[in-house]
Amino acid sequence: MAEATTKITDRKPSDFLASVEPERKREEAEVLDDLFRKVTGMEPKMWGPSIIGYGEYHTTYESGRDVHWMRSGFSPRKAKHSLYLMGGYCDPETGKRRDELLAKLGKYKIGKSCLYINKLADVDMDVLEALLRNDWEGMARKYPA
Repeated sequence: MAEATTKITDRKPSDFLASVEPERKREEAEVLDDLFRKVTGMEPKMWGPSIIGYGEYHTTYESGRDVHWMRSGFSPRKAKHSLYLMGGYCDPETGKRRDELLAKLGKYKIGKSCLYINKLADVDMDVLEALLRNDWEGMARKYPA
């Protein structure tokens, strides 16, 4: 079975955030870090070179693959911020509430477990906070600590 390539590193999230360019993206990444810390109550860790993750969980897929991954997180990519929200993907109750909140969020794109936001001015920050909280609580139900 292939081993996951994205793992926790020793790099400090604050060092990574300080390196984010351009300046607007760095400032927005700092806002996201504050929001994730507020919602999760967790100190972040770097996952690979560019993902800031909050909390961790372990699971085994039906295929037998063991997974160690962050409960939630984000990466300030050049084009868009990528927010990793697994709760809505793996918990139907969380997914239903996620869909209701997305209808109010603003401008975004979505993948299977990622939310892509070009700039924070495009979204309602209160709705984004509710979305993160919904996801965090869903992960806690699905994968209790």
